[in-house]
Amino acid sequence: MRAVSLHIDVIVVTSRLLATTCTIVRSPRHGEGEAPQESFVVDSPILPDELELLASLVAQAGFPEPSGLLATHGDWDHLLGPLAFPGVPLGCAESTAERLRAQPGAAQRRLREFDEQLYLSRPAPLGLGSFQGLPVPGVCEIGSQQLELHRTEGHTADGMAIWIGWAGVLVAGDYLSSIEIPTLADGQRVDAYIATLGRLRPLAERAEHVVPGHGGVLPGWRALEVLEQDVAYLGALAASGAQAELPPGRRSREQRRLHEANVLALG
Repeated sequence: MRAVSLHIDVIVVTSRLLATTCTIVRSPRHGEGEAPQESFVVDSPILPDELELLASLVAQAGFPEPSGLLATHGDWDHLLGPLAFPGVPLGCAESTAERLRAQPGAAQRRLREFDEQLYLSRPAPLGLGSFQGLPVPGVCEIGSQQLELHRTEGHTADGMAIWIGWAGVLVAGDYLSSIEIPTLADGQRVDAYIATLGRLRPLAERAEHVVPGHGGVLPGWRALEVLEQDVAYLGALAASGAQAELPPGRRSREQRRLHEANVLALG
């Protein structure tokens, strides 16, 4: 697990598996010696030892204990925060809350399959508890500040990106990755994905840093390059299917496998 500070109020942790990112954000101080009021943890690392270390990392950084967890969308690898912070409430987009209610136990089953495949054991099973659906677009209060919540769809039918305005950080969920091509879940449309990229563009233009769901943190200018490459790929996918050219730097065997899955998802 690797942790980097993007801002005095923002830390990003990257898991050793799947390069999944977890963003820890605290409300800013407003006076000399004033303690931060609140912190949230967005998404999660994957490995059991990483989750076990997360609470001590928050404390060592001088952040207050998290008062809330946020998930950018309902894929299992972004929902493991409750394993690190049991009893801390989980918030997500209303669309994600609907997905979790419609598919009870799906995330837990996928986690068990993953753990069995890699011979991983965890001290406790994943329990999502009572999660709260948040209106998106909308805001989430954090101390005296707000996190802006922006609708995302295309990768999945649910989700949100989070804009941390005072820090200039965009947490993009499973979009704008420099290591993974855009992927479409079953039933998702290219035009919905492109529309999401259109909503993310003005945020990326303002961002100092962009945190994708998987892969390294990007400076804003590099995230815009990835965004334009993704728009080009998705347009080619819609027009040419299997013959679409993959984005530069994302043409490995695994990315070609994901491309084949995209073609099948389009039907």
